[in-house]
Order: sequence, then structure tokens, then C-alpha cells
Amino acid sequence: MDTSKDNWLKEQKKALRQDLIARRQNLPDRAYLDNVLQQVMRSWLIARQELVIGAYWPIKGEFDPLPALYRWKEDGELLDEPQPRRIGLPVINKVHKTLSFHAWYPGCPMEEDAYRIPKPKDTELIVPTLLFVPCVGYGPGGYRLGYGGGFYDRTLQALEPRPFTVGLGFANGFVADFEPEPHDVPLDAILNDQGVVWPVPDFY
Repeated sequence: MDTSKDNWLKEQKKALRQDLIARRQNLPDRAYLDNVLQQVMRSWLIARQELVIGAYWPIKGEFDPLPALYRWKEDGELLDEPQPRRIGLPVINKVHKTLSFHAWYPGCPMEEDAYRIPKPKDTELIVPTLLFVPCVGYGPGGYRLGYGGGFYDRTLQALEPRPFTVGLGFANGFVADFEPEPHDVPLDAILNDQGVVWPVPDFY
């Protein structure tokens, strides 16, 4: 094993993450892009049949998916569906370094986890069949660049059945020459403020 090359790649990824996070936190038209991506999410969800969706509490300038998801939940109530739509937020298992998802709704009790990220407090464990994942960056083929902790990778390996995975990010997070590692698994879809960017739309 070429450890010098591995270390070089780690440093390259670390620098890339820092650059992408800084760019995301300094978007000049952020409010407009947030609104556009909210609309993209809501439109995309219309055709989906899942009733239990996992998401995330936004940090470091991430797009906030919760307003669109709450509207999705309200839409289900207006349609008088036989089963309620449910939203889950991640709770970290510090021993196994995986995520479980607990029910979230506006105003539900929250507390900070070990990383000082808000999480639902004492709400019901739920198992999402669709999972929205934040992207620090993303590249061709649906591959995602995360924070490097591997929480989502381990969680997806443990969840059965595996949920449909959807990356969320802004257009400036696209990295054209991003090279996934052998263990990386592509997302099923990626949405940004320009629409559905993975799978690549077929316009013909």
C-alpha cells in the first residue's frame, strides 16, 4: 500500500472540502438559491410514494430541507392519506459511528448531540425509505463528497432495506473532476438549484 499517495489524496480532499464549504457559506444570492431549491424539492417529491423520509439538520451553510419536507407532510394530511407522512432526523451512535433516525416535527423537543448538532429528544425511532443527504460537493455519476467521517456510508450499509438516497446541494458544489474511491457508492439522485442533475435528465 502506497501510504504517501493515500496521505496526499486525504490532504487533497481536505482542502477541497474546506474550499467548497467556504464557497457555500459565502454565496451572494443565497436566499434566492434556497427558495429555488425548496421549489425543486417540492416538485420532485410530488411523484414519490415514500411515506417516511430521513433528512438532516443543516450545518456549515448546508441547504435546509426541513421547510419543504414539512410542506410535503402537510400535503399528505390534506390528501387524507391512510397513513401519515413522517420525517426523521439523524441521531449519532457514538459506538458504531452510524446514524439512526428519530421522528421530527416543528416544535418537537430537541437537544445537542456530541457534535453540537440539534437532534430530536426522546422521539420515536423510524426507518426511512427515502433519505436526503447533504453534499459538501458532488461529481459525475452521482458520487458525493461528505465530511469524511463515513457516517452515511456505514448507515446505508446497516439499513435494510436500503433507502432511496438523494443528495442536496447547490450548483457551485459540482466538482467536474471528482474521483470516487473504490468503496464509494453513488447516490440514487442529486438535486440542486438547477433541478435534477443526477440521474442526468434525458432531453431526447
